[in-house]
Amino acid sequence: MLTLDAERLRAVYRSLLAHYGPQHWWPGDSPFGVMVGAILTQNTAWTNVEQGLERLCDRIPLQAQAILSLPVDELAECLRPVGYFNVKSKRLRNFCRAYLEAGGLDGLQTLATAELRLWLLGIHGIGPETADDMLLYAFERPVFVVDAYTGRIFERLGVLKGNPGYEAIRRGFETALGEDVHLFNEYHALIVRHGKTICRRTRPRCTQCCLREFCPEV
Repeated sequence: MLTLDAERLRAVYRSLLAHYGPQHWWPGDSPFGVMVGAILTQNTAWTNVEQGLERLCDRIPLQAQAILSLPVDELAECLRPVGYFNVKSKRLRNFCRAYLEAGGLDGLQTLATAELRLWLLGIHGIGPETADDMLLYAFERPVFVVDAYTGRIFERLGVLKGNPGYEAIRRGFETALGEDVHLFNEYHALIVRHGKTICRRTRPRCTQCCLREFCPEV
């Protein structure tokens, strides 16, 4: 089991929040819209997802049945800006079909978090990060989302070592920080903001980093 220093994690959070302010995540007008966005944002920038969603919503309401009623080729064409649009249109249809069979949002809300996570992971094309995005931002469950930015930032800070894996990192953060939906929401958004702008994969902007005091690499 991965054990993380809770006070250090909270100190990093406080520094990020003080520097960037609240991020008001996730973009989406409804829980279902958040879930659709989580599927489409796999391996692409959110600006591309917004273009795809705009094209889709120009054709149909953003509802599961409406998506399934749209011919496959037309759905793929609407999603062209998101990249891998043929694959993502199939994944989105798989999700919409399962979503309706489960009773939609009302039916899924009755599931305990662990059960709901297993249900999401059972849908072809939905991996742990996508499932946890949905759990946190659409269902407001206390699940910490781990992404490439999380691994990069906390490895550089010396918190993560030896590539412990997605599930170990997720459980480590959740155990250290406790079940706090608001904290998990804001923390993940801040991590993404910092990873995109400062703690980049190549040419990180270390002189501008608000986490310099925590970073042994500086």
